[in-house]
Amino acid sequence: MKVILVASMLFTGAVASADGPALPDRSAREVAMAASTDILGVRQIAITVRDLDRARTFYRDVLGIPFLFDAPPQMAFFEVGGIRLLLGVAEKPEQEHHSSILYFRTESIEAVHERLAAAGVTFVEAPRMVAEMSDHQLWLALFRDTEGNTMALLEERR
Repeated sequence: MKVILVASMLFTGAVASADGPALPDRSAREVAMAASTDILGVRQIAITVRDLDRARTFYRDVLGIPFLFDAPPQMAFFEVGGIRLLLGVAEKPEQEHHSSILYFRTESIEAVHERLAAAGVTFVEAPRMVAEMSDHQLWLALFRDTEGNTMALLEERR
């Protein structure tokens, strides 16, 4: 099975593959159109953790994300806003790394920040406005989960 890397294809019009050179035979528009019909959305996001019990407790009890189930070998599943969140212990050393930043949408960033801080969550940044858009302000607050991953609260204030 060939893995296709698509990070820069919309700018260059080329498709790079993991096992060969760029393939400039498709236009950026063709690639974008194919992607729009093939990719239906994000269904699941995985976060690597070191201590599953500790992480499960944090995401379920502190963040309040609905827990779905545990699965072998060491995974816990949650549901947040229609997206499944998988917490899992790395099976191989090369899989051990911090995750991407997840931005948890909220309607009251200050209230959520206050609740989480009172529960012992370590915040890297307090809530602050980061962008003034034409129809709303974008507010963020960065925090760390129990596994050292950076996460964020996000509010689109209108």
